[in-house]
Amino acid sequence: MNSKAPGRVRMIVVLGVLVALGPLTIDMYLPALPKIADDLSVSSSIVQLTLTGTLLGLALGQLIVGPLSDSLGRRRPLMAGIVVHMAASVVCMLASNVAVLGSARVLQGIGAAASMVVAIAVVSDLFAGSAAATVLSRLMLVLGVAPVVAPSLGAAVLLRGSWHWVFTALVVLAGLLLLVAAFALPETLAPTHRRPLQVRGIATTYVELLRDSRFVILVLVAALGMSGLFAYIAGASFVLQGIYGLDQQAFALVFGAGAVALIGATQFNVVLLKRFTPQSITLWALAAALLAGGVFVALAVAEVGGLAGFVVPVWAILAAMGLVIPNAPAIALSRHPDAGGTAAALLGAAQFGLGAAVAPLVGVLGNDELALAAVMAVSALVALLALLAVGTSTDTDETVPEGALAEPA
Repeated sequence: MNSKAPGRVRMIVVLGVLVALGPLTIDMYLPALPKIADDLSVSSSIVQLTLTGTLLGLALGQLIVGPLSDSLGRRRPLMAGIVVHMAASVVCMLASNVAVLGSARVLQGIGAAASMVVAIAVVSDLFAGSAAATVLSRLMLVLGVAPVVAPSLGAAVLLRGSWHWVFTALVVLAGLLLLVAAFALPETLAPTHRRPLQVRGIATTYVELLRDSRFVILVLVAALGMSGLFAYIAGASFVLQGIYGLDQQAFALVFGAGAVALIGATQFNVVLLKRFTPQSITLWALAAALLAGGVFVALAVAEVGGLAGFVVPVWAILAAMGLVIPNAPAIALSRHPDAGGTAAALLGAAQFGLGAAVAPLVGVLGNDELALAAVMAVSALVALLALLAVGTSTDTDETVPEGALAEPA
């Protein structure tokens, strides 16, 4: 057992680095959003559609890459996706209007989707049940560095160059991740466990998953948990910079503090999993998020509290989501270990597809505190009702898949 521990730790670090490509792609250009709107002569709600395009690409890309990874193995679709991301980043760097930028951001999302869905599929290859939830929590520690660092990296780039250079940095980062994928990630899906690459077979697998109502509801809970995070990502720069007057560096620090709350909760989740089931943790976390969301809405309506009245409830909601985000997917994925890639794809598509809908909704509602508070509170409410509908006891298979690592790092 001890001889395998370094391998487990290495796997978690490698997967965390790879899955960080998505958050880096989403978050690194956030400090530049107001500047992009000015340079391209568009409104804030229009420039937010470039974020929506990225999330749509992440959703669509996972639906494509998931079945491919179940048929071709995990490595080849992963590396192809990173190459697509690099090419799209070059187009973003050269974009002269919002239409080109938005289209390229969709391609960026499709490319980044490969790293995210493959990483989650590898977890389902190696772990099950509470062990998978623990590993996902550990991944969130590595993954959580990206939202903290990305806005600061973007702000640092903007101090010395235009927003175009943010995408140059993404080209370089994706290139480094391609080397990691090529040399540090082993193939985890045995040829005997691969599915035929046939449209009918892929469609059958998706239908099988969608017929499992418990799985679908759990996916919805996981997606709603992420939607609150995406609402914050979409609206934070306009509220903190536009309303409260924070500069790019101050915005990066405040935004990063929210990510620290999220990360801290994911690591506390590992402790909680020693005493409670993933289902019960998710239930209580959603209840806490709903309570914080209600306070957030009340403060926004009363227009009291100032900056503290904004950041404290947001951080509380993000901390609660730090308990939902690793547990809900683990519960859902453990129901279909034989189709890990496709199940992870459906899960990721739901998360980022709902995020793509939420991001412009914040802008449509006004890009202010009340808009953000309402979206985050409603997301927590619907997720809690959905989980109560499915119940806190699930008939998932807690056994470890053949060849899996029985105990996570």
